[in-house]
Amino acid sequence: MTASEHTPDDGSLPPVRAAFDAVTWKEIAYLLSNFPAALIGFVYTVVMVSTAGGLSVTAVGLPLLASGLYLSRQLGRLERWRARDLLGVRVDEPTPMPGPRRSGGFFPWLWATLKDPVAWRTVLFELVRLPWAVLTFSVTLTGLFVLWPVLPWVVRGLANVDRAMVRGLLSPSDELERRIAELESDRGVVVDTAAADLRRIERDLHDGAQARLVALAMGLGLAKEKLLEDPEGAAAMVDEAHGEVKIALQELRDLARGIHPAVLTDRGLDAALSSVASRCLVPVKVAVDLPARPAEAIEGIAYFVVSELLQNVSKHAGPQARGAEVEVWRADGAAGGRLMIRVSDDGRGGADALAGSGLAGLGERLDAVDGVLVVESPVGAGTVVTAELPWRERTA
Repeated sequence: MTASEHTPDDGSLPPVRAAFDAVTWKEIAYLLSNFPAALIGFVYTVVMVSTAGGLSVTAVGLPLLASGLYLSRQLGRLERWRARDLLGVRVDEPTPMPGPRRSGGFFPWLWATLKDPVAWRTVLFELVRLPWAVLTFSVTLTGLFVLWPVLPWVVRGLANVDRAMVRGLLSPSDELERRIAELESDRGVVVDTAAADLRRIERDLHDGAQARLVALAMGLGLAKEKLLEDPEGAAAMVDEAHGEVKIALQELRDLARGIHPAVLTDRGLDAALSSVASRCLVPVKVAVDLPARPAEAIEGIAYFVVSELLQNVSKHAGPQARGAEVEVWRADGAAGGRLMIRVSDDGRGGADALAGSGLAGLGERLDAVDGVLVVESPVGAGTVVTAELPWRERTA
C-alpha cells in the first residue's frame, strides 16, 4: 500500500480511527468486574468449605457441603455467562446434576454431589482467581490513566489468561461429559424419528389400504344384494372388487417394503439394494462387497440410506443424469470397523446437506447411531454421498 492510499489527495489529514474497538472495551469491562465477582465467589467458597468442613462430624455437615457445591455450580454458570458475553468464550454447559428422586434417593444423590468434579473445579476456580482478579483490576484501572497508548495490548494479554482459566476450570469435565450430551441429543432424534415413522405408517394405512378395503367391503355387500336380482351387474361389481383387492395388496407390499422388505431379511443387502436400484429412474450399478452380513439394525439402516439416496437421484439428478452407482463395503479399523456406503450420480449436482433438505434428516439419523454422512455435490458435476455406519456382527 502506498502513501497516497493512507493520505487523501487534497492534503487533509486521514480520518480518525478509534483506538479501542468493541472487543477491547468488553475485555476492559470484564477485567474491571473481575474483582467484585471474584471477591464474592472467594468469600462464599471459603465460608462454605470451612463451615461444612467444621460440621462434617455432625449429621448436617455433608448435606450442607453438598448444598454448597450445588450453589458453586451456579456460580460457575454465572462465570461462563460473563465470559461468553464479554470475552466471547464459548464453553459448553456441564450436564445438570439429577435431583434426589432421579438419583435413586437422598444418599445416592448426596454421594454423587460430593464427588461432582464440575463443582469442585468451580471451587478451585473461585479460590485461585482472587489474587489474579486483584492484579488485573489494578493494572486495568491504572492503565486507563497512564497506559492509554498500549492498554489494548495489555488488556488483550490479561483477558487471554482469563479465557484460558475459564476453559480449563469451567468447561465440562472431559470427553465423557460431551459424549453424554451427544447421546441425550441423539436419543431425542431417535425418538422423534420413530414417532414420525409411526405417524407415516398410520397415515399410509388409513389413507391407502384401509380406505380401499372399506370401499371393497361396501362393494361386495352391494354385489351380494344384487346377486339374485341382477347377476350380470353383481358379476361386474365382483370383478371390480377383485381389481381393488390387487391394488390394496400392492399398497400393503409397498408399505411393508418401506418398513423392512422381506428380500432384505431373506437374502441380505445385495439383493435388497438391487431391488431398490431397479425402481430408480436412472440406471444404477450395485456393488456389495461384505465378508458377512452385519447386524439386522445396521443392515436395515444401510438399506434405508441407499433407498433414500436413490429416491433423491430420481427426483433431483435431472435429465442429464446417465447413471448412478451404489457401492457397499466394510472398512477395517478400530472398534470393529465401519460399514461404508457410497452413492454417486452424474446429474446436475448442487445438493446441500445443510439446507434443511432430506439429506439433513438422513444425517441426523446416521448421527444417532454414531454414523457419518458426507455430501460432495458441486453444481453441474454430479453428487457423491458417502455414509459410514459402525459395523456390528450379526447374532444368531
